Amino acid sequence: MNYLSTNTMSSRLQGIILLVVTAILLSTSGFVIKSIEWNPMAIAGARSAFAAVVIAIAFRHTKLRWNWVLVSGGLAYAIMLMTFVTAIKMTTVANAILLQYTSPVFVAILAAIFLNERPNRYDWLTIVLTVSGMVLFFQDKMSEGGFMGNILAIGSGVAMAVMTVCMRQQKDGSPSGAILLGNVLTFICGLPFMFDDSPGMEGWMALLALGCIQLGLAYVLYSIAIKLVSALEASIITMIEPILNPLWVFFILGETPGFWALIGGGVILTAIAVRYVVPALKPPNAMSQGHSK
Repeated sequence: MNYLSTNTMSSRLQGIILLVVTAILLSTSGFVIKSIEWNPMAIAGARSAFAAVVIAIAFRHTKLRWNWVLVSGGLAYAIMLMTFVTAIKMTTVANAILLQYTSPVFVAILAAIFLNERPNRYDWLTIVLTVSGMVLFFQDKMSEGGFMGNILAIGSGVAMAVMTVCMRQQKDGSPSGAILLGNVLTFICGLPFMFDDSPGMEGWMALLALGCIQLGLAYVLYSIAIKLVSALEASIITMIEPILNPLWVFFILGETPGFWALIGGGVILTAIAVRYVVPALKPPNAMSQGHSK
């Protein structure tokens, strides 16, 4: 294996690590949003206002390339944020996260059409395993209520897929531009809902943490990682987020995951590790020998 291919493998591993950290940060959103007593659009807007500041500072030296891909990614990101926060308020956190993370299916289709990143049989197997694992994971938490919230969560998944593909299309440009634009748009859309009430001091502190760390820092890392991995990899690796959410609930609120949750979580983590993490950690000689067979 030559230097170029070795360097490529190292960059891909960096991208995977950044995505794992991103997923950990994003996984703290559910129970925090649920605890804030405020209009969901106001929550989304305020959180994005703080996030926009962090992202603008982090990428202040990045020159934005305004085009239809950046604008489409920004719109999709804004829709994803608003529908997800609203879904959490209208249905259970588990429902919202599970339905949002149908996005890899849409990513696989969109990436094949627009990026020529055609999923292989192992990618499809990973998708099937992760979706099956999430069904097991949330089996004892799914509810029949909140129909509109469930619809919004599915819409959030579609928007997430569009955002992922658009950001991947800008891998040689400025994918952070879509994130910055999306947060600004979310703030503008949420602004009219902020004048009816106030979340209180604790609510504002929670929103500050959500905006700066949970959302802002997470997507700074995501904007870097999306340049190093494929769109489908980015979508699947961050699927560990819905696994971590109940763990935060357990440690903070003392809620114990059920049997099926543990089984489902194991299926997802194993599928991701076998498909992406293990190959990235293989020595260069092993990788080249594997490709030569």
